[in-house]
Amino acid sequence: MDEKIETAILGGGLSGLTLAYLLDKNGISDFLLLEKNSECGGLMRSAREQGFTFDIGGSHIIFSKDKKILNFMVHLLKDNVVRNRRNTKILYKNRYVKYPFENGLADLPKEDNFECLYYFIQNLIKRKIGKIDKPKNFKEWCYYTFGKGIAEKYLIPYNEKIWKYPLEKIGLEWVERVPNPSAEDIIKSSLGIETEGYTHQLYFYYPKYGGIQSLIKSLETPVRKKIVTHFEIKEIERTGSRWVISNGREKYEFDKIVSTIPLPELVKVLKHVPTQIKEIVNRLKFNSLITVALGVNSPKINHLSWLYIPDKYILPHRVSFPSNYSPYVSPEDKSLILAEITCNYGDEIFISEDENISKKVIGDLRALKIINKNDVCFSRVTRIKYAYVIPDLEYKENVIKLNEYFKNIGIILCGRFAQWKYMNMDACVEAAMKVANKLAAE
Repeated sequence: MDEKIETAILGGGLSGLTLAYLLDKNGISDFLLLEKNSECGGLMRSAREQGFTFDIGGSHIIFSKDKKILNFMVHLLKDNVVRNRRNTKILYKNRYVKYPFENGLADLPKEDNFECLYYFIQNLIKRKIGKIDKPKNFKEWCYYTFGKGIAEKYLIPYNEKIWKYPLEKIGLEWVERVPNPSAEDIIKSSLGIETEGYTHQLYFYYPKYGGIQSLIKSLETPVRKKIVTHFEIKEIERTGSRWVISNGREKYEFDKIVSTIPLPELVKVLKHVPTQIKEIVNRLKFNSLITVALGVNSPKINHLSWLYIPDKYILPHRVSFPSNYSPYVSPEDKSLILAEITCNYGDEIFISEDENISKKVIGDLRALKIINKNDVCFSRVTRIKYAYVIPDLEYKENVIKLNEYFKNIGIILCGRFAQWKYMNMDACVEAAMKVANKLAAE
């Protein structure tokens, strides 16, 4: 059935649902959100099996430097929220080192601690007198900012593991996301004087019940009648002054489109895209993600929030402990673990059998003494195609050209993979707020 509507929102992840929620709240009702899956949520979907509630898109927590955005997310959950103090570690040479690494130097073996501090100070002096060239890529930035010790012991091996892409080919557009303590804090840290880094994340929130998808459902509930699920877009075409969007069986007409779906998926279905734009989109880099949820026959494994693992021989790069976010994500006498593994879409890891991935993760966690033998009572493997944008050296130029193209044809881009930008949850909410304000003003 043909239907004419003012605004299309493509995709029902955090960005799309936040936009729909805000439009509705502002009294704008002439919109429709199209979601290809049976339910909304995108990377923020949660699953419930055998009494365990786990976030299939990786460990998500609610935090932000921006108090307005933080309050917006927390208030959506009403009473269904828990506030936690971060207790995060890095596993280095079988030691738990405080996160961020630079704030936990005293936890290192003495020789490693000395090398981290020595090269940091040596590097600091060289920077001050102009003896080091400014960095041109992420790998150079690690050395330039922290010196050889911290760079080679943690930053480089961990980032090589998570990005699965040469660090010398990654640009600098995203490095403000990397914790960067002051020289004073690093020296104090080396001497064993307590310091805290990345302080806007020191306290975080999480839903008491329902996993991170509870936040999604709080956005979705007021606008449910404006959402069409199971609508996989097959074609988008400009016809006169309107956009026609079809799933092959039915179609809708819109005056405006806001897309939150990944750029490569948008370009696949958008008609009359210039060859040059298609070529740019084909050059965009991204990572995929595998998550392994494990139920464990123990009511309390540890007191950690999550654990970073730079060791390349251990499959997960991060292991989180959601039962320490909320006790209601697992049965009373059990605990939940969520392991995250980045990979390249379609590579050997991505196409491995679920059973083999689970066995490897369980074996790794046993070897690291995180779980005991025969302790696992449940496992579930999930694959996510689009997980992280890789900001390679062509990234900035490519994104500028793509933004210009979509602006010229009148499609608004909003969200991590639509804007092709390293964005946490709060940044996605902020992007949706900006688009909502723009549409309300028109």
